[in-house]
Amino acid sequence: MEKIKQKIHETISNKDEIRQIIQSLSSIDNSKSFALGIVVGRLYNAFYYQTKRILNREPTEIEFIEFLEFIKNKKSDLENLW
Repeated sequence: MEKIKQKIHETISNKDEIRQIIQSLSSIDNSKSFALGIVVGRLYNAFYYQTKRILNREPTEIEFIEFLEFIKNKKSDLENLW
């Protein structure tokens, strides 16, 4: 979870890059749902990669559920970035 929190901080620091992605790919400027999708994708990638790197295995279903709960609890914070 510490790596996921670091990824959230990194994502906040790179808001301009994500805005550029949104402007390049979305027909709706500053689409919150599109931005949230990008951020959650980055977080999922970090979750999956860190599990493989640190634990040398695929995430378990319980770990994935914990990740989902974490993301759900952070949803409003992540949406308010934009």
